[in-house]
Amino acid sequence: MMRSWRPSLILVLAGGLAGTLALSLAGIVALRYLGPEIGFRNAAIVLGLIITAATSLLGWLLLRLLLRPILALQRYAAAVSFDSTSDAEVPAHFGTHELHQTSQNIIEMAETLRDREMTIRSFTDHVTHEIKTPVAAIKAAVELLEDGGKLSAEDLRIAREIDGAQNQIQSQLNALRAVAQARETRYIGICSLADLPRDIGGTVSLSLDGAHIKIPLSCDGLNIVLRQLIQNAAEHGASQILLRAEELTDEIRVCIIDNGYGVSHGNADRIFDPFFTTKREDGGTGMGLSIARNIIAAHHGKIFNIPYSDGAYFTIKFKR
Repeated sequence: MMRSWRPSLILVLAGGLAGTLALSLAGIVALRYLGPEIGFRNAAIVLGLIITAATSLLGWLLLRLLLRPILALQRYAAAVSFDSTSDAEVPAHFGTHELHQTSQNIIEMAETLRDREMTIRSFTDHVTHEIKTPVAAIKAAVELLEDGGKLSAEDLRIAREIDGAQNQIQSQLNALRAVAQARETRYIGICSLADLPRDIGGTVSLSLDGAHIKIPLSCDGLNIVLRQLIQNAAEHGASQILLRAEELTDEIRVCIIDNGYGVSHGNADRIFDPFFTTKREDGGTGMGLSIARNIIAAHHGKIFNIPYSDGAYFTIKFKR
């Protein structure tokens, strides 16, 4: 199949500038020779109409070759960004050669990211489905052994350890599904700290600063993120937490500061990693901070752990 010829960007821009300049010079020359023949007023009107029509033609060409492809690509990128599973319409017209190459690269990148997301989702669903059956079988076997009543104390202890292990596997599977969902779910909207449920702090004393500053995340999403951080702080000895929202020139910032044990220097680089936890013996899955980070990242934000000597200090930043 033959490829459509597309002008280069430099040709379009140079042609537009040259055409505008040529129309101006041609109008001056034509007015000089046509004015004495039909009158300068009539000549100016005729030449004005001709130049307007020619300029409109040049504007239409620039609109078709430059603006229309850019707007189509912008709509496609916005649709894929909002819902990567949507059947977004791929732009069909690309104008210049450079715009064609750029559009093709962006479309290929979007398709690659979509394929990777589908692979992650399929892998997560497959793993959780395949492991769920043997875990259920282990749980049923442990219950049968315990109900039999013929186990020695040592055998009963081992059976309970097996049951504890399968409960931990089940918790990890639930956390894995939650973290995968956090990568996909979008919480589009605006919320403030004042809009959050009053029980979000649980047993921890909660203080708010900048409670009415608008945060670019829906209340459902912000509630999930902050509950994860508050629960994590409570599990690490915090009794007081300050939630502070700040509106800066180029970003919206949310700070979470607690008076707990804090984050050790050795763990600071790993706390957002999936399955990393210092509370494994107490049933921790290591997914809370990973889920919070994924939700924030899905809304073009970032979360940071700030070194702090009197507890833990997290900052969430959203670009304005």
